[in-house]
Amino acid sequence: MTLDDLRVFVAVCRAGSLSAVARELTCTQSAVSQHVKRLERETGVSLLERHPRGVVPTPAGRMLQAAARDGIAGLDLALRRIAELARGDAGSVRVTTGGTTVRHFMSEAVVAFRNRYPDVDLEFQTANSSRSCFEALSAHDLDLAWITVGGPVRGIEQRPVVDLPWVLAVRADDPLADRHCVGPAELTDLRHIRLPENSASRAHLDAAFADLGIRVSSDTSVADWDTAVLLAELGLGHAVVPAPPGRYVSGDAATLRFVPVPALPPLSVGWAVRRWDALTPVARTFADTVSRHCAKAVIATGARDASQAS
Repeated sequence: MTLDDLRVFVAVCRAGSLSAVARELTCTQSAVSQHVKRLERETGVSLLERHPRGVVPTPAGRMLQAAARDGIAGLDLALRRIAELARGDAGSVRVTTGGTTVRHFMSEAVVAFRNRYPDVDLEFQTANSSRSCFEALSAHDLDLAWITVGGPVRGIEQRPVVDLPWVLAVRADDPLADRHCVGPAELTDLRHIRLPENSASRAHLDAAFADLGIRVSSDTSVADWDTAVLLAELGLGHAVVPAPPGRYVSGDAATLRFVPVPALPPLSVGWAVRRWDALTPVARTFADTVSRHCAKAVIATGARDASQAS
């Protein structure tokens, strides 16, 4: 049993296909199969079930996949850090997150961090959901993931940073635009612009709608929160979206209004890591910098809202 055998096996389990992994590794499907067969000979059990459309791990295969995935991820991270020490690099911070996260939560923090640590490589890998972030964090040598905080995930630590209130995005000429807040009754039977399918934010919102008895009518789904807001501004429907600190602010001349929906439980977002105490110093500093700037933005938003109310 070799490290390459385990790497290939984990890749096959993730892809569900021997041929896909062969293409990824630019080798033959037979070569990929040999890695798996060697593991099966040494363990004495079948690790994969073959189906017409691909393969899935057996119960024993899932056990090996989980152990190998965690071990390989930790080993890759250690090797990367050793290589940085050998080269004398200042280091790097690798983050996986959604496509609009940097703009919503990190823009000022990235500038502050870059000014303080100009020699540190700051890399972002885009994912389309918190689940994808968890998978990337487990499978690759990434440091941090920005996610919607939810239930426990094996091998992952989650740390909330900020709770996001929900707002209803409507055009300024909409009857609801001048309301100080809206309740469940006003949301029922609106034409909703839905949040990204399979996203944690949509699951959170759908569960809250169900608990409150809100009936949702929609034929529109979008790829991210900003697109939902844009379509609401174009008059194509109403969008209930989380409000990042300092974002989605109504102005007197704006064509769009953001009306609070206090009945909906806030959406918690923050960091996910494999092990917080195993982060490099620069990765921890970046995470703390983002958290600190989010906290400042929350305070500033609260002060602005209080001033407008008075």
